[in-house]
Amino acid sequence: MVGRRVGILALWALVLLLGFVGAALCAGEWLSHPATRTIGPPPKDFSAREVRIDTAPAGHVAGWFAPGQRGRGAVLLLHGVRADRTQMLGRARFLNREGYAALLIDLPAHGQSTGDRITFGAREAAGVKAALEFLRRESPGERIAVIGVSLGAAATVLALPSPAPDAVVLESIYPTIEDAVTNRLTTVLGPAGAVLAGPLLWQLPLRAGVSTDDLRPIERIARLGAPALIASGAQDRHTTWAETERLFNAAAGPKEIWRVEGAGHVDLHAYGPGAYERQVLGFLAKYLRSEG
Repeated sequence: MVGRRVGILALWALVLLLGFVGAALCAGEWLSHPATRTIGPPPKDFSAREVRIDTAPAGHVAGWFAPGQRGRGAVLLLHGVRADRTQMLGRARFLNREGYAALLIDLPAHGQSTGDRITFGAREAAGVKAALEFLRRESPGERIAVIGVSLGAAATVLALPSPAPDAVVLESIYPTIEDAVTNRLTTVLGPAGAVLAGPLLWQLPLRAGVSTDDLRPIERIARLGAPALIASGAQDRHTTWAETERLFNAAAGPKEIWRVEGAGHVDLHAYGPGAYERQVLGFLAKYLRSEG
């Protein structure tokens, strides 16, 4: 009788283990699988054109480019994970109204851009570099900023573009991929999520060809070489305020930090358009305006 009970318990333990492993493998596949889709032309009320920018070794990023007024500056806009350029359209509209040129791209493996895996900033960095080179060609002599949300912010820091942008706005950026994965899983699953984080992170080299060491913006941000506005929601559980402060402390100056009260891991512009536009326009004016 005892032996039978032990056997049943062992069988259930095996079933649970296999279920756990299967769940981790499925989650890893979904998280890294490309989020490609057809975007199409820009809205008729947004004066932009479709662009395709080559990236190394043989890919491209797709986007929209809206010219600005001479001497007003240019801004590259980078969306979050599994989103696309349309996430940044609201920001592009108000920036373009203020005279800034605006380039919105689909990061690699998103939207209409090429890429076989989402790599949480590592390979996406190549798209950032290519887009900055394009923006400099299209807006010669203009000062250039980057506004990146979550994945877009991480890709900007991991790219360490040279020459550096004249300013960066980094929204909801994770300090390390370990923090990002653990926070998201525990938000959904509670303490059990921390157990699942290890098997997910273990899959990174196999699925995405990158290691956790490649995905640590906090270790590169001091070398970014650009004035930074670092913003996050006070209630963000994916990138906690304590983590945002760690990133801010690691960054070299000039730097500013903006705590958005009441906001979680959300689109900060959509959450409070007026406050966002005042904060970002004030920051950009310091570093992009020719008369500044």
